[in-house]
Parts: sequence; C-alpha cells; structure tokens
Amino acid sequence: MLNDWLDAALGGDETSVLSGNLPFGRYCSPAPGILELIPIQPRPDAHACVISAAIHGNETAPVELVGELLAGIEAGTLYLGAPVLIILGNLEALANNERFITTNLNRLFKRGLEEAGGEPTRARELMAAVDRFYQSHADFSALHYDLHTAIRESRYPRFVVEPFAETPTQPEQWQWLAAADIQAVLRQHQPSWTFSHYSRHYHGAQAFTLELGRVAPFGGNDLESLAPFLGLLEALVKGEPPATADPQHMAFFQVTHEIKRHSMDFQLCFAEDIPNFTAFPPGTCLARDSTAGEFRVEETPLYVVFPNARVALGERAALLATPTTKVE
Repeated sequence: MLNDWLDAALGGDETSVLSGNLPFGRYCSPAPGILELIPIQPRPDAHACVISAAIHGNETAPVELVGELLAGIEAGTLYLGAPVLIILGNLEALANNERFITTNLNRLFKRGLEEAGGEPTRARELMAAVDRFYQSHADFSALHYDLHTAIRESRYPRFVVEPFAETPTQPEQWQWLAAADIQAVLRQHQPSWTFSHYSRHYHGAQAFTLELGRVAPFGGNDLESLAPFLGLLEALVKGEPPATADPQHMAFFQVTHEIKRHSMDFQLCFAEDIPNFTAFPPGTCLARDSTAGEFRVEETPLYVVFPNARVALGERAALLATPTTKVE
C-alpha cells in the first residue's frame, strides 16, 4: 500500500495514484509524490501537518525519514491521530539523483508564478495540494516541516530556517525543535519564496525549513543522529504533544545580508568547502562581482550560510548572519 506509493515515487513513476485503508485511517494519493493520510479519530492536540522532502532531488535523508513514518503507519505501530500531507517534491530530480533538472524548485513557491517548464509546473501542483489540504482541515492548526540536507558541512549539522513572514513563531516550536536535537536557528530577514515560506506566508502556518545533516546517497545517511527529530515527526503524526526542551540550548542567528550573483564573473572569496556558519572578521572581502562590486564585512563579524557561487544570475549566492540571543 504505502510502500507501493513510495516505490512508485522513488522509481519516477508519475502515473501512480493510489487510495485505501489504514489501521487507524485511510490514505489517498491525488497526484504523484503527494499522499494524504486521514485519521479515523483525530486527537485533540492534532495539527494539520505537511511534511515535505525531496524538494531537492539529491537530498535523501528526509526521504528515508518519510519511509520510516510510512512503515510505522502501515504496520499499525504508529497511530495516525492527525491529518498529514506527505510530499516528495521533485520526482524527476529524485529519480536522477540531481538537485534539480533545470530550475531550483525551492525558489518558485509564489502565487501567480508564470514560468514554464518542469519545476514551475511542479511548484504550481504542490502549492495547489497544500491549499486544498489546509482548506480541508481548517479546524486544525497548520504546520509545515520542509525537510532538507545541506550541500556542505556545517558547524551546526542540524539547523532550522525560520521564514520571514507576518506569522510569528509560537514558543512551543522552539521547545519541540530543541528536544529534537536541532542545534541552531537561522532567522530570515526577507521573503525567499521557499516551500516553507509559502505555507507561512499564505496560510499562517507554523512552517520551517529543516536542514538535517549533509547530502548523501541512499544508505549513506546518519539516521541515528536524526532519531530525536524522527521522534518529533512521530508525535505529530500521532496527534500528541511532542517532547520539549530549553530552546536556549540552540544557537540563534539573524540573517542581515544576502549576496546575489549579478554577473558571469561573480566569485566568492573563500574556499568552496568551508562549513556553514563559518565566521569572517571585519574587513574580509567575501565576494566580487563586476556588476555589484565587492562585498566586505563591516564592523560586525558575519557568519556565512548556504554559500554557492554557481547559482543562476540574480539568485542568492550566500546568506550572512549575526548571532542573536532573542527567543520569542
């Protein structure tokens, strides 16, 4: 049943649409890579949960976590007590073990998107699926965890990105994530049109991008280190209150600058393999671009996250952040 759905998605079968019964509910797959789980008896603390993975097709650890969840639900060892929408995003890229085919899918989640092509078409399909799901379960608080792994090493291997939006983060989210062994928080400073931003911006959801280690092929992921986070997902699926911990144990960072690539000769002025959250002192030249000029660190040290000089023109090549102790 659910394994058939997962196998079809991993195999690039874009025609498989399934439905059926589960030990504690039912399921339906209205489109390839999209699976809705509907409980027979939702619990009082349940949320309407969107759990997405493979928005970048080479990020396999989140897919393996989804597989663990589905196996428990199908076996009846994991009680289904909340409505859940499981999404595997970029099926073609996933089948080819590529980050994306032509366009970074995680920059396309904005209503009114007019671009043509595989990834824009998929973005519109996923946005519509999320819209339908939240509308169908409007009595539940909306939640979206978009699961990723990072291209490079990180001084904090497991960290969360808080999208910039009017919807504030509820304090309990930091407590849940701290208990799930998330090590750092990166707070965005402007809209970025990622998948988690879509749910927060348009639906007022508690929505986050989760970076769960480094990119690795199937079978090469350290799932043991992700066991606390899997426990958080299982609690949400059961409709139970997750475990909590003091969020002050996490390191908080606020994004203050964004470096974009404006010209073909753009370059980042540091080694390509530096870890995320590496600090640079005042005066350091971080980027050169014949259109935008140099970017230098001013009075306050800056921490670089997601550096990638080979992005398309006009796209973000790095985020720069400063530490903050603020927890709301």
